[in-house]
Amino acid sequence: MTSTSLNRAVNPNPSAQSRQLPTRARLGRILGWIVLGAVMLITLFPFYWMLRTSFSTTTSLGSAPGSFLPVDFTLGAYERVLGLSTPAEALAEGGSGASINFWAYLRNSLLVATVTTVGQVLFCSMAAYAFARLQWRGRDLVFAAFITALMVPPIFTTIPNFVTIRELGLLNTYAGIILPTLLMTPFAVFFLRQFFLGISREVEEAAIIDGAGAVRRFFQVILPLGSSAIATLAILTYITSWNEYFWPLLVGRDESVRVLTVGLGVFRSQTPQGGPDWAGLMAATLIAALPILILFVFLGRRVINSIGYSGVK
Repeated sequence: MTSTSLNRAVNPNPSAQSRQLPTRARLGRILGWIVLGAVMLITLFPFYWMLRTSFSTTTSLGSAPGSFLPVDFTLGAYERVLGLSTPAEALAEGGSGASINFWAYLRNSLLVATVTTVGQVLFCSMAAYAFARLQWRGRDLVFAAFITALMVPPIFTTIPNFVTIRELGLLNTYAGIILPTLLMTPFAVFFLRQFFLGISREVEEAAIIDGAGAVRRFFQVILPLGSSAIATLAILTYITSWNEYFWPLLVGRDESVRVLTVGLGVFRSQTPQGGPDWAGLMAATLIAALPILILFVFLGRRVINSIGYSGVK
């Protein structure tokens, strides 16, 4: 029996099977796109609803609560948030008429989040390098003790931190808001240490042969190779610091150091006509989210690369 006859005996109708497999793959692909589209729709719909509310007037929202289009389309909410409308115009559209120092709050949030991110990335990467690549007595024991801090809920350290900041006279200052998270966090050190362990030791040994010390190896070898993980940590730290509410509210009540999240809480507490200014609040929230979106646009690729990158092998 020839090979052709044998193939026909095993698979009497190869053309039908070849047509059947692409059909199944095509149906699976279509089903996958449908599921993906549904998930994206569910995820993005709240953002669309915020956008729709921000272009409406607060006084008209109750007349058409189920409308998918803005009710009495206007830019008044953005004008109120940015301080471009008069108190009379704000009251006419359902605002409180009170002023909100949005630009000052935005500046404070940018300052706090940027300084916190730079400090954490620098000091956490140095600590992670010491735990991953340097040899010193008691290194593993110290690292184990350091990592146990991950099991301590952050709320447990709030009161000790507040007492320390108060005794140092740093209430209502930028330093009081930044200091508790400026140096390092256990998760950040653990995250970078695991990444640095995956970097080939041959690269560092070549630098040692060239006469590079520990500091030079860290800045010229480890940091460039770990740029993806460091960018990921920077984004996570920046988002966490940007969204922080309780600690800045606790130690930074003065308007001169009030961050945007606390400012939005104050804006929501202003209740004109018996209810919050939802249109203005949604407009302020969307503007406050712009820095995070810009950060993802420029550094999102780094985050994706860091997921599959584990060092030079």
